[in-house]
Amino acid sequence: MQASSTIHRLIATTAALWLVTGTAHAQQPVGRSRAEVQAEAVSAAHAPDQNVTRGSRGAEKFTPMADPGKVYEQAVDTARAPDQNVVRGSRGAEKFTPMADPEQVYRQAVSTASAPDQNVNSGSRVNSKVISTMSNPAEVAAQTQPGLAK
Repeated sequence: MQASSTIHRLIATTAALWLVTGTAHAQQPVGRSRAEVQAEAVSAAHAPDQNVTRGSRGAEKFTPMADPGKVYEQAVDTARAPDQNVVRGSRGAEKFTPMADPEQVYRQAVSTASAPDQNVNSGSRVNSKVISTMSNPAEVAAQTQPGLAK
């Protein structure tokens, strides 16, 4: 029993020494002495604006990032613009530029409108699909007479 108790005391003493030496190293300041820290604290305590919140003594000095002359010119040009307060489309329709060929769009519209099975439902109770065997009169006319498509 005594050997066990001696080992426990030895381990406890070693752990206590490690704690004491570890805290002693942690409390030593790195790079600054106590006198330097105290001088810094005294200097901060005597600063004239130490407890003043930012902006409480009036507006701070403003330094513009853009050229004031150019900003003024841009404001004047915008104010003199003829349509500055006009909602888009309030002065009539805007110019339309078609993306597709108008002739091709016309031919597709005529073909779709004159298709013989355009109103046939493609599905049924058994999900069958209607496949037209009838010819489209507009396509037949376009193939026989190319000038008629328009």
